Amino acid sequence: MPYASNAGVNIHYEVQGSGRPLVLQHGFTDSLEAWQEYGYLAALRPKFRVILVDARGHGGSGKPHGAEAYALERRVADVTSVLDAAGIEKADFWGYSMGGWIGFGMAKYAPHRVNRLVIGGQHPFARDQSGFRRWLRQGIAEGPDALVAAFKKMAGPISDGYESRLRAGDLEAWLASVEDRETIENVLRSMTMPCCIYAGELDLQFEQVKSASERIPGSSFFCLPGLSHVQTFAESGHVLPRVVEFLESTRSGHEGERVANQH
Repeated sequence: MPYASNAGVNIHYEVQGSGRPLVLQHGFTDSLEAWQEYGYLAALRPKFRVILVDARGHGGSGKPHGAEAYALERRVADVTSVLDAAGIEKADFWGYSMGGWIGFGMAKYAPHRVNRLVIGGQHPFARDQSGFRRWLRQGIAEGPDALVAAFKKMAGPISDGYESRLRAGDLEAWLASVEDRETIENVLRSMTMPCCIYAGELDLQFEQVKSASERIPGSSFFCLPGLSHVQTFAESGHVLPRVVEFLESTRSGHEGERVANQH
């Protein structure tokens, strides 16, 4: 498995397909496997050089247990380290949920590495994450059955694959990664790259996501009627046509992709 190293933390990634480079960044408690499970990879691989990244604390990447390891700047550096390892100067970036938070971080800390930005189910405003911490502490204390049961009670049904990823997770690493967030909303006005923002209508963060999109110059926004946060990611058939249309309508060649040093 290919890895990039960021200050001693190994970041697992995979590259599939050919074309303009597109980074996919999954959500909290998931892994890059989700993009394949829900049909994204099959649809994108014929059109793009897809770079799937396991966020630190998840999947095959390193899992530090200190909260300082999960500062947004470090998460952004994980992505740029992967781009460096893959020989890519600039790429399109698509992040969902936590991956969208990293996307706003890319716009703030590494905008020169981003061509187009797609963010689903996320905003850059301050966020209290104490609910996640209570849930994870329950899982640590009571075991994976309690963890999964509490998640389903909160979020509704989930796939067998996602349940397996929840059960296999490093709960201490996840707990370290969910400190409350400070706002980075000042980045919105500076996001001059083409941006597409979306959220499910029933997502508890919907209004904040929509509000953020309205403050990004020239951004596009779409809503998934009747879908929750988890459903919006799982129901890829509703999302892919809109995002692919956005990416293809704003394309201007293969900028940023280098053929040298490809792995």
